[in-house]
Amino acid sequence: MPANSDPRGQRALRLGVGTALCLAVGFGLDLPISMVTPVLGVLMLASMNRPLSLKAGLGLTLVLVFTTASGLFLSPMLRHYAFSGILLIGLGLFLAFRFGLRGGNNLVCMFLIIGLTMISAAGTVDYSLAVTVIEALTKGLLVAVLVLGFCHWLFPEPAGAPAPPSSPVLPAPEASRMAFRATLVVMPAFLLALTDPLGYMPIILKSVSLGRQSCITAAQGAARELLGSTLLGGALAIVFWFALRLSVNLWMFFLWMLLFGLLCARKLYRLSPTRHPPSFWLNTLVTLIILLGQSVQDSVAGKDVYTAFAVRMGLFIAVTLYACLMLRLLEPQSRAPRKPRFFRRHPFRPLKRS
Repeated sequence: MPANSDPRGQRALRLGVGTALCLAVGFGLDLPISMVTPVLGVLMLASMNRPLSLKAGLGLTLVLVFTTASGLFLSPMLRHYAFSGILLIGLGLFLAFRFGLRGGNNLVCMFLIIGLTMISAAGTVDYSLAVTVIEALTKGLLVAVLVLGFCHWLFPEPAGAPAPPSSPVLPAPEASRMAFRATLVVMPAFLLALTDPLGYMPIILKSVSLGRQSCITAAQGAARELLGSTLLGGALAIVFWFALRLSVNLWMFFLWMLLFGLLCARKLYRLSPTRHPPSFWLNTLVTLIILLGQSVQDSVAGKDVYTAFAVRMGLFIAVTLYACLMLRLLEPQSRAPRKPRFFRRHPFRPLKRS
């Protein structure tokens, strides 16, 4: 591949600059649940190597509204028939993950999962809270679509850049097994969020990220990838927080996010190669944004930031360890068939011809 057609540099710049812009717009305009905007921005910038047209962007927004609104219909059942509602949400999560693994659109799959978890949990407390979450997701997606187009105009794909490989379509039995495993990863965080949906919203986002990552992570390196990226994201959030305290304003918030976003993007796109796969660095960046964004909102609300961060980080680690356990327990054991003991002790030997 010619040097001028290598798209990795442009993609890393788009991811770093786009993440910082989504963060600045989300917190600068004080959008509802501001951390959702940069999270959606990261997922879109990492998965799309072309801008969306206005028609496609509006269509995607309508898809988001309809898919996330599915959680509103399940909220009354969760309030009045909790066990049946939980079973229906588990079935919906399984079908949503299976849809993505069988070649469906990954963004639509993610919106379905968020609607089934975040929206339905919020609706059990207050209908207006669920509507606020849908509003936050819709506004965050619109900002992410606009930032995606701006970053593609600012850093276009090089001429002759190869198209990214399409996601493999798994066979039906394998897709069902992995979808069941991802559902088990998300369900405990959802059940915990039913006790306090607004307080445990970051845990749901983290579990959704882990569920999606469990679909592409082998059990052999699950602890290193899932737990390592969670711990690294938490450590970067701590460094980011103390760096931001040097000068607390939106401009410095943008610049620090640009720096941390570019550092993760260089690793993700192999400009600075590591032994970790791209999903490790994507999960690290998402964890950083969730922890940092919630800490900023805790600070604005006058809460004890350090205690809340310690509790939240502990829950993140617990959810991640549980995800690693599910990957280990539900990984199929592929062992070579063992020979009978008689054949191992007394192998047949060819007869020698005289």
